[in-house]
Amino acid sequence: MMKLSLLAICLGLGVSLANIYGLLQPGKCSTLARQFPRSQPAGWVLMLLGTAWFLYILNYEPIADFSAYKNVMMLGFGAVGLLACIFVQDFLAVRGLAILLMLLGKLMVDTGRPHLGESPCVLIIQALAYVYVIAGMWLTVNPWRLRDWLNWLTATEQRLRLVSGVRLVAGLGLVALGLTVFRNM
Repeated sequence: MMKLSLLAICLGLGVSLANIYGLLQPGKCSTLARQFPRSQPAGWVLMLLGTAWFLYILNYEPIADFSAYKNVMMLGFGAVGLLACIFVQDFLAVRGLAILLMLLGKLMVDTGRPHLGESPCVLIIQALAYVYVIAGMWLTVNPWRLRDWLNWLTATEQRLRLVSGVRLVAGLGLVALGLTVFRNM
């Protein structure tokens, strides 16, 4: 099990690094962001990463009712992940991102749950986890919405810099929580 402090630091660094690029190179960041939803290479990487992560969780999940079918389920879900890359190429990157958001939300909830009574700040991680899960479900059903949101976000350099700055502060806040409040969790 991952430590809550490490999770907060990794999340914060991930959010921060992505948004530093948006602050320093808004033109290049806008171009990459607009290309992302229909990017086949990004889609393959994200979908296969999400499939592998899901299979890892499934492999170690104690599901007594389905233990006889576990190997068949592993093979079936693995095939679905691979076949989605081949036959569902429209917005594949968004779908892969949606899977990763939901799996990240599960990791965040599972990591934070044992520490809920230790600090009210754990609720920040838990709330963010639910935001990720809801965003993942929403993007699974409406993948074109991410394209629309990215087009809105990158319409002007000022807007991209403002949102990147706010997200950078949030990411640094997560790092600070990991280094201070969650240090022993």
